[in-house]
Amino acid sequence: MPKMKTRRSAAKRFSLTGSGRLKRNKAFKRHMLVHKSAKRRRNLRGAPLVESANVRQICRMLGVAPKSPK
Repeated sequence: MPKMKTRRSAAKRFSLTGSGRLKRNKAFKRHMLVHKSAKRRRNLRGAPLVESANVRQICRMLGVAPKSPK
């Protein structure tokens, strides 16, 4: 059996946390930030976790075992 290849587009967008969960970046934080309110820019900070409905598909793209939900 050959090695499973990682989808590079997914690898650039998602990363694993230390506990094995998936982290993602928020959209709309790249440019034209002057036009966005301070509250909106503040809420775009940080990297949230991937929703549980999408974890299985993303783990398959990354070639990792999905973390079982609590």
